Amino acid sequence: MRNVKRLWGVIIVMAVGMLVLTSLLVTQSMNQSEPSHSPEPQQQGGPNSKQAVAKIGSREITIQELDKALEHHYGKELLGQILDREVIRLEGNETGTTIGNSEIERELKRMQQGYESEQQFYASMQSQLGLSEQEIREDVNNKLLLEKLATSNIKIPDAQVEDYIKTHPDEFKQEVEYNILQIIVSTKDQANKVFAELAKGENFAILARDRSLDDATNNSGGDLGWIEGDDPFIAAPVLEAAKLLKVGEVSKPVSVAQGFAIVKLKNRRDKPNPDRAFLRENVRRELALQEAPPLKDYILQLRTKWQASILDAQFRS
Repeated sequence: MRNVKRLWGVIIVMAVGMLVLTSLLVTQSMNQSEPSHSPEPQQQGGPNSKQAVAKIGSREITIQELDKALEHHYGKELLGQILDREVIRLEGNETGTTIGNSEIERELKRMQQGYESEQQFYASMQSQLGLSEQEIREDVNNKLLLEKLATSNIKIPDAQVEDYIKTHPDEFKQEVEYNILQIIVSTKDQANKVFAELAKGENFAILARDRSLDDATNNSGGDLGWIEGDDPFIAAPVLEAAKLLKVGEVSKPVSVAQGFAIVKLKNRRDKPNPDRAFLRENVRRELALQEAPPLKDYILQLRTKWQASILDAQFRS
């Protein structure tokens, strides 16, 4: 039940979607730039449907083309999300089920684990996903309302919560965070040379800026920031090397996917554990969700109850 920061996983999914959309638009523009002997289609949409939103050479991409591409690739998913939110809202209204501000704050606190501060969490969500604080709160409210509705008839006694905590100690042990610097080079010889220069007193940050292949960190002196000990997005050899170092020490080269890494442990700290009440409520909620039907099945039940249907065949599964 330990929370793991999944922001980069979400970013990757969104990036793939944007690449698909970009590829589609480019393909459309190339196809439509070729001469065509077919009759011109009738103009559709409002007065702004032909407004250009992008340009490739002399070829303009209109807002109508963009809308069609978005509808084709993401319309089914987005329409499904709209239906799901609405049936959840209707069920909440009928049953008098609501989510209080304290519940939202507690969930936001859980989501912020792994970030240095609340401000960094919201800044990351805004810069990486384009989500405002209000939009995040609305999503959290919808998620919690769904979970509360799905588990409304499930009661988890205190004894079951305590038993889970006692029998799963690894999930609740004190965690350590590491502030790691790295230099990535392509060959073992290059890595040994960098290691030798560091041993002579060369500045790690300067060498990272000048030599490291990692574009995400070289401009910041190789700084990965604060990393959890089980972060799935950091190369395992880098994490393992850092765990063996004392603060200020530099590792010998270790093999990674890009070549070889030299690792420096800038700092380490114990990650604050949540208070007991916060921990217990998280466990209680997770245990209730385990006993509840899958949320996907529950939403389908709500769609049936509230007679939600998709009228346009192209948006049906």
